[in-house]
Amino acid sequence: MAKSKLAVTDRDAAISELASKSNHKTLAIWAADCAERVLLYFEEAYPGDNRLENAIEANRAWVHGELAMTEARKAAFAAHDAAREAQGVEKASAAARAAGHAAATAHVATHAVHAATYAATAVRDAAETDPTAAAREEREWQYQHLLVLNDS
Repeated sequence: MAKSKLAVTDRDAAISELASKSNHKTLAIWAADCAERVLLYFEEAYPGDNRLENAIEANRAWVHGELAMTEARKAAFAAHDAAREAQGVEKASAAARAAGHAAATAHVATHAVHAATYAATAVRDAAETDPTAAAREEREWQYQHLLVLNDS
């Protein structure tokens, strides 16, 4: 049986529900945190390419009111370009998508859930043993982290 394009776990519905109750800036912070956790998968394959880091930084700058949403979107597009260029290196491509959606969260809050899903997919694709468990563990971290962010 072929692996699905995106990691799917039993936490997905709970994450979506919690995200729907979260404010825009909380979701942006969460998306950046999720994407940052998998940044190394891209950096290992493409050292010196800083588009993902720039996207995550753009997200954080937007959260702090230091960057316009339109500039964050440009960083998102650059990260998605990196994802297309990384086709064939699944964990790197998924990490790039996570960063792209994290930056795009400045424009539309629902991109945050996609950032998290792609981050979990990168973890799954990088796992040397039991990719399903790796994705499940990452999604659990994401859920717990969003809970904490919502409480702060």
